[in-house]
Amino acid sequence: MTKNQVEMYIRTDLDSTPRHDCEALASAINEVAEEVGHDSYALMELLLCNTPIPSLYTHSYGFHTSNGRELITTMQHLYNSYTS
Repeated sequence: MTKNQVEMYIRTDLDSTPRHDCEALASAINEVAEEVGHDSYALMELLLCNTPIPSLYTHSYGFHTSNGRELITTMQHLYNSYTS
């Protein structure tokens, strides 16, 4: 996942203007994707759109599971560490 891919996703799929550092966001997503061995695009959708990832059991009955919360929290903490 690159900075440009994150920015393009936010602009085209979400029809929004990026308010965050897309490079730091891409780095945080990539680090978690490597750690859990999963697709970075799906993790980006989880973080930005709350899209469930069934293979990682991120949601149950429409709510975050502990694993889903952990993935999101980890990406948020990494993002914050990259922007500090």
